Parts: sequence; C-alpha cells; structure tokens
Amino acid sequence: MKKKLPWIIIFILSLICVVMGTVFLTMQLMSGKQDYSEYKIEETSFAQEVSSEVSSKKPIINFQKLQKKNPDIYAWIKIPGTKIDYAICEAGKGRDDSFYLSHDIFGNYEFAGSIYSEKQNARDFSDPVTVLYGHNMNNGSMFAGLHKFKDENFFKKHDKFYIYTPDGTLTYKIYAAYEYDNRHILNSFDFEDKEVVDSYFQSTLSPVSMESNIRESVSLTTEDHILTLSTCVNTNSSLRYLVQGVLIKDERTK
Repeated sequence: MKKKLPWIIIFILSLICVVMGTVFLTMQLMSGKQDYSEYKIEETSFAQEVSSEVSSKKPIINFQKLQKKNPDIYAWIKIPGTKIDYAICEAGKGRDDSFYLSHDIFGNYEFAGSIYSEKQNARDFSDPVTVLYGHNMNNGSMFAGLHKFKDENFFKKHDKFYIYTPDGTLTYKIYAAYEYDNRHILNSFDFEDKEVVDSYFQSTLSPVSMESNIRESVSLTTEDHILTLSTCVNTNSSLRYLVQGVLIKDERTK
C-alpha cells in the first residue's frame, strides 16, 4: 500500500489539474458573449473616410439607458474589421481600478471582464495618453481582436477606430500596433511634462519590437491625444500587445 500511495497522489493531482484546466477553458470559451444590442438605438452611415472594405455603419448608443443601470459606463468603442464593439467603463466610487477586469458593464462577476480605463485618465479623452484595457479571450471576445493588427495587410486596410460618447463621436487614426513590455504606462511616464510626452510619442512611432506595424505617414506633436488599447500576449505574460491611435476628428457637441 505504501508503494502505491505516491502513484495515487500523483493520479489525484493530475485529475485535479485536468478538471481545473477544463473549467478554465470552458470559462474562456463561454465568457464575454453578452448581447448589448438593445442599447444600440439605430445605425447610421459612417463618413466617407471609412474604407468600403469594412463596416459602413456606426451605432447610435443609448447612453441614457446604459448609465441608468451603471454610471461607470461613459463611452463605447468600435473597431471596424474586428468584433470589438463594446461599452467602456471606469470604476466609480467604492471600486478600485481593477474592478472591471473581472466584472461586466453592469457590475456583475464576469470572467471576461469589460473594456475599461483607470481613474488616472479623464473620461473625456483629453489626456495626452489614455489607456484602455481588455482581456485577450480565447473565444475572440473583448480585446482579442487587437491581435489581428499583427497582420500587415489587415493593418494597412483598417486604419481607424471610433469612440462614441453621449456628446458625439471621436475618430482615431491607427498608427501603431506592436508588442510592448508589461509596465504600467500611466505610472511609468510623467505625461504632465511636455518633453516626456514628446519623447514617448516619438517612441511609439518607432517601437523596439519584433512584432510591429507602423503607419509611416503619421507624425505626432505634444498637442495630439493618443488612445492606447492594451491586451495580453497569451504566450508571454511579461508582454502586452498595444494598438495606438491618434485623435483626428472630434465631433462632440460640448
């Protein structure tokens, strides 16, 4: 019996690992598929600058209905050519920055989390650098679609994404997509210093990365506002995949 005991323990541990792995995979595949279409009032045609090869529609979001359920919802992101079409949250009073890492847009536990920003960023996208976070889900939901920009042809054909707010639409030109280390960008740079902003902006135009696509026609000044979309690299926990856009049109009414 003593000789068999180690093998029994190994078998039990192996079985536990298999069960946990199965549960984790199931959660990955089933999470992040909530249908929020009821909060899109209608769709209207995009302006001419949207490529005919991507969606020619933009949603009109019912922010009044959304914010009545959760005032932490303050914007919506859509990236043509991907499944990224989600509300954006920022943790409100009594919630820490990581809350939406594991909760849906209405504050319920959700393995896939939500697309969110942190309290260091203003909700009006007026900061030099705003960062949005989302999980890289195996089922293709949340920010998994950012990895499509690794493909050079896809990157060339899809050069814009859109932020909808209660006051109107912000259009960003995608100029960079690359792997980056997992440092906290907002904590690592003093973006109140114009020289730091300029230095950081220039570094995004020529990142040190083996996985990068850059739109060479884009230049940046310290008066610009960039939006960084960040997600994980599943094969390396020390890396993040970033897609960055610069604000080129602000159609807000306020």
